[in-house]
Amino acid sequence: MESEKDQGTKMPPTSSGKNVTEETPKKKKKSFKIIVIGDTGVGKTCLTYRFCSGKFPSTPTDATIGVDFREKLITLDNNEQVRLQLWDTAGQERFRRSMVAHYYRNVSAVVLVYDVTRKSTFEALSHWIEECTNHNLHPDNVAMLIVGNKCDADNEDSLAVPTNIAQKFADTHNMPLFETSAKDDLKCDHVEAIFLTLAHKINANKLLFKT
Repeated sequence: MESEKDQGTKMPPTSSGKNVTEETPKKKKKSFKIIVIGDTGVGKTCLTYRFCSGKFPSTPTDATIGVDFREKLITLDNNEQVRLQLWDTAGQERFRRSMVAHYYRNVSAVVLVYDVTRKSTFEALSHWIEECTNHNLHPDNVAMLIVGNKCDADNEDSLAVPTNIAQKFADTHNMPLFETSAKDDLKCDHVEAIFLTLAHKINANKLLFKT
């Protein structure tokens, strides 16, 4: 007679007389939607291309018409794999008017980009932040950061936005500031660090703003 300890639910035997072992269903990988916004020509496409492919585009990139979509599977420190979906939108209003509502839906993080050699693109960040706010995206409910792009070695004499001015703006809006170059191979690690930092923060549900 079986003891109480031995009693319990048993899997039905197969035709060979062996018990069937249930397979654990494969865990679905998390996907994070990251939108990259900013004026036309600031290097949004080059930044996402550098991160996803590990190199700078070999041919000049045309202005994005509509949405440019890329994704990359990365492994976090805890060996968990997550999928980053990078949405790069056209900077020109006439190309993006019809898709704005869809673009800002289900967003995990926002990357605001300006060109350090063009002051007008930096000044336009206020417009992009306002657009995010209009779609209920702000630093206290979604990870947001600012990237000053085109810090290339051959652009040092053309710098139009000093770091201290950009940092003050970022601090005012409770966002971290990164300065990098999608083109310069010596600074490619900066691009990688930007998106990996976002991924870790999103996965841990930690926002990128100061308390």
